[in-house]
Amino acid sequence: MIRFDLDRFWNEESDEHREVIQATSQTLKTRFESLLDICAASLHEGGKILLFGNGGSAADAQHIATELTIRYKKDRAPIAALALTTDTSALTAAGNDLGFDQIFARQLDALGRPGDVAIGLSTSGRSPNVLEALKTARAKKLKTAGFSGAGGGDMSALCDVLLDVPSTTTARIQEMHILLGHMLCGALERILEMDPPETKHL
Repeated sequence: MIRFDLDRFWNEESDEHREVIQATSQTLKTRFESLLDICAASLHEGGKILLFGNGGSAADAQHIATELTIRYKKDRAPIAALALTTDTSALTAAGNDLGFDQIFARQLDALGRPGDVAIGLSTSGRSPNVLEALKTARAKKLKTAGFSGAGGGDMSALCDVLLDVPSTTTARIQEMHILLGHMLCGALERILEMDPPETKHL
């Protein structure tokens, strides 16, 4: 077995995580509140949340959508959310026929309605298919939000609300994305329990 300095590795990873979570807590609360407001407003009007991203961000989109539609902490009515990363037929057809840049935009064009919320996840803020989807969402009058890394890349110009984690390390950014996603789920559960939304989805 190849040996390395595990103690140093462990401490460096843990220390970096603590630093990023502290910076995230200090900088993103106001923007998180704005995201929560637009999501709650959409759901109260019978809208839905559409999430998308690539790789680990695709997994995060699916994770968050599932916590919303099934449950996070509370037994409650389902919250309308959909990850655009799960339909292999749609993804491969769009990729083959329209190009990989259109795999989320095409689905948003079909499923998005004015007042829905489109949430793109990209650690770099430069994923072409996420950017194309946000452009489509804006054209269709959806609210747009993004989870990204420091600075937000090209997403910043396309998002009504951008949660750009103050880090350039992909792993740390993704760790904060799932934390923010869990916080969004937990906050929406509390809000919608007190004031249930209408049920006029797709």
